[in-house]
Amino acid sequence: MNTSAVTWRALQLADLERVLVVEAQAYPFPWTQGNFIDAIAAGYDAECLDDAQNGLIGYHVSMVGVDEMHLLNLTVTPTLQRRGFGQLLLERVIARAKALGLQTLWLEVRASNLAALALYRGRGFADVATRPAYYPGAAGQREAAQVMRLPLAMP
Repeated sequence: MNTSAVTWRALQLADLERVLVVEAQAYPFPWTQGNFIDAIAAGYDAECLDDAQNGLIGYHVSMVGVDEMHLLNLTVTPTLQRRGFGQLLLERVIARAKALGLQTLWLEVRASNLAALALYRGRGFADVATRPAYYPGAAGQREAAQVMRLPLAMP
């Protein structure tokens, strides 16, 4: 991965066509156009990661609260996964939260998403709780979410 060739930019409505294609490729239950429009309209922290060779590499969407940030969506284009871009996106979110002086970064992740769990745990996120039947699942079933937390304040 050549990080010198990547560019960061704010996620905008004009990006949604490409972002929705990636969402549909990456997830069985992707975010909708309305989810992204609402996030942009609400002023959530949202960025795209691009490069000239691959185009859209990935994106993240986070909501800032009092002393904390909640990571809502972190996605890498499926054909570009396992190349370090997920780590790059996650480090960007962490850096942005720290720059705002926030104390904690929270997220929920599907209990079955082993790659994401490994990414988050490898970066120091701790399992805090499980939310049963949080996400929609196949055949009308529901899937648990793992709630994770990363303290950002330096001791």
